[in-house]
Amino acid sequence: MNVTRPRKVKMALSCLLGTAMLGGAGEAMATTERTAEQLSQAIDVVDAAVFDAFNRCADPAQLAKHAAYFDEGVEFYHDNGGVTWTRDEMIGRTRANVCGHYRRERVPGTLAVFPIKGFGAIAQGTHRFCDLSGTTCAGEADFVMIWREQDGRWQVTRVLSYAHRPTVP
Repeated sequence: MNVTRPRKVKMALSCLLGTAMLGGAGEAMATTERTAEQLSQAIDVVDAAVFDAFNRCADPAQLAKHAAYFDEGVEFYHDNGGVTWTRDEMIGRTRANVCGHYRRERVPGTLAVFPIKGFGAIAQGTHRFCDLSGTTCAGEADFVMIWREQDGRWQVTRVLSYAHRPTVP
């Protein structure tokens, strides 16, 4: 079956949102009402912060800072790496495969943010991964992150990283 990429993204989001909403159904979620622009700015800030720590995760303090942005039960779906079901498992893979080797850069202009009423936001975009030993960015991928805002704190509850491909110069 040949499904177009936008349809695949919509299907993935539907499945992911269903899971995310069920996971928080019994919890009281306090979110701040924001305009679309304010929400986009808030997610831009937390995305930059989580990946600033990720990019310096060879330092154990930065890896711990990075980890704190993820819910303990975060589900991470990676088209090449498979699924991790917990923050500890995800951070273990990050420590083993990323720290000291790669940095993440969000492709400018690709971040799109959508509200999830009473919960948080969906962030969608494209990112690339660059070798720390040089200026080469060999690969990029699309991502979707489900952010939950609770008591003024943002945490990621679900991640999709997919459509990994070589970076086009």
